[in-house]
Formats: sequence, structure tokens, C-alpha cells
Amino acid sequence: MKKILITGGNGFIAFNFIKMMLKTDYYIVSLDNLSLSGYLNHETINIKSDKFEFIKCDIISNDVCELIEKYRFDAIINFAAESHVDKSIHSSNLFVDTNIKGTNNLLTICEDLIKKNILSNDFRFIQVSTDEVYGSLTKTEPAFTEYSILKPTNPYSATKASADLICMSYFKTHYFPVMITRCSNNYGPYQYPEKLIPLAINKIVNNKKIPIYGNGQQIRDWIYVEDHCLGIKKVLERGRLGEVYNFGGYSELTNLDIIENIIQIMKPNEISNQYIEYVEDRPGHDTRYAINADKALNELGWKPLHKFSDAIDETVNWYMNNNEWSQNIMQTDQYKNWMEKQY
Repeated sequence: MKKILITGGNGFIAFNFIKMMLKTDYYIVSLDNLSLSGYLNHETINIKSDKFEFIKCDIISNDVCELIEKYRFDAIINFAAESHVDKSIHSSNLFVDTNIKGTNNLLTICEDLIKKNILSNDFRFIQVSTDEVYGSLTKTEPAFTEYSILKPTNPYSATKASADLICMSYFKTHYFPVMITRCSNNYGPYQYPEKLIPLAINKIVNNKKIPIYGNGQQIRDWIYVEDHCLGIKKVLERGRLGEVYNFGGYSELTNLDIIENIIQIMKPNEISNQYIEYVEDRPGHDTRYAINADKALNELGWKPLHKFSDAIDETVNWYMNNNEWSQNIMQTDQYKNWMEKQY
């Protein structure tokens, strides 16, 4: 049975990926420092499997080396990241530490263990990145491809782009067995409620207004989290070393479109404006992201399986049926302090 290390395993996308992989023939070790995602700990979610193990650890820590050497993983999938753009604008220190230094630490450790024949010749390292490294598009420009120039515009995307470049330098210099995935905006169960979709759902549940930056016309490509996870699995099993693979949902919508969709599902007979509050736009807010995922289709046989209209219904229903999960997070001082600071 192959062993995989999932870093940042308690995060939104990583946790959904773990759920998918536990249905297959892999042994999963999940690593997380629980700095933000303690609410998603394995006891709360009740993962009970003889193919799963959780370890509290930071990817910057020296303990990671002992861990990787002990288990001799067949693959590492690096989900661990500070990922909230707004927080990176307030302070970039944690983003530099986790996204750049943490990734570099993993690469350095694994490269050394490969040289010592502790990690096998078939070892794989997947760096989970983001479409935000490409920067911003106008409304008429073609979607990002894997060959688009990296032009990050905020500290979060700059640190992710930096990590990507370090990964590719390891491939070029050491022929290190790395692959990079870049994906558009994810949505689905277990997303932290400061993000747009769960934030909107919870605001409506609590009869409060949803804050929308600027005029709400910023465009994003939205993908259901299960489709993204399937793409990562295909890269793990079929991807070519040194390659980048884009994943997108082919669902370009403005932020205002998203909010109005959610209001229509939850409050179909009410006027949407009563739930919307326009707030000052964030600095350097990107106009549009869009993904061309033809490479994933042609090389991996991947395509998104969920239509936005169906998956957003499922997502809203999940949050409404699991309202206690969201409310517990929203009652923490960490969440309250952030919302007060940001809005």
C-alpha cells in the first residue's frame, strides 16, 4: 500500500482530498500545525480508518525530516499554505514563512533523502498552487494557460509564485520529481466561513448583510472542490514530472452573481439588495481570473463533473444542515477579531 503525506491536511481542500483518497488503496498521513484549522481536527470530523493517521507538526519544523524518513512516503502533496489574500495584505510574515520557507524546507529534506536512497526512485512531490500566481485578466483576455507569465499582485499570490519557482528550480537543477497544480476558486463543504460563499450563507442564516468589495464585478472561475481533488489525484497517478497542470470549473461569475445565486436559493421570494452591503474595495483587487484546463483534459483525461448550478445548491444545503459547525467557528475570538478588523 502506497503511503502519502498530506501537508496542511486539516485545510478545506486537503481535507476533502483526504476523504476522497481514503476510498482508494492509499495510506494517508495528515500533517497540520492547527494554527488556523484546529476546528477541522481529525477528532471533530471523526475520521476513523486504519489507513489514516494525523500528526500535529509544522512544515517549517525540523521534525518534518524525521517524519518523512520514518515513513518513507511514496508521495507528498503540499497543501500547507496561508491562503487568505486579505490577511496577506495586513501582514505577509506568516505567508513568507509557510508558503516559501515551508515549501523550501520540504524540498530540501526530500532531495537529501532521495540522494540517500531513503525515498524511492518513484517518489513524487505535488505542489498545490493557485491561479492567482498569474495575476489579473481584463474581461476580454484569453484564460490563463500553464504557459502564462507569473504576475502576482498581492503578498499571498507572490509567496505562492515564489514557492512554484523554487519547485521548478529543483526540477531543473536536481531533476527533483515535482509537479505543480494551479486551480481556480474552490467551493464546497468545510470551507472556513471567512471565504465568500460560506460567509454569504452564514450572513443570510443570521439575517445580516453580506459585505461585497467595490461594485462586486470582480470575475472568478469557480470549481467544486471534489473536481479539484480529482484533478490532483490524476496528477499523482498520471502527471509528468516538471509539469504544471491547471484546473478550472469553466464557471466565470462575478462576486455579485455568486451572492445573488445564494440569496435566490435561500430566500427566493425576497429582494436580494436587502442582504447586500457594498464596502470599500480591497487594495490591488484583481479584475478577473479564468483557467484554460485543456492540458489536464488532453493529458490526464480530467474535466469538471459538477455544474455550478447544481453544486452551489449542494453547497448551500450542506452549510444549512451543518450550521452548528460554522457557528462554532464564528464564535471563536480568532474569527470575531478578524471580521471586526476586516469589515
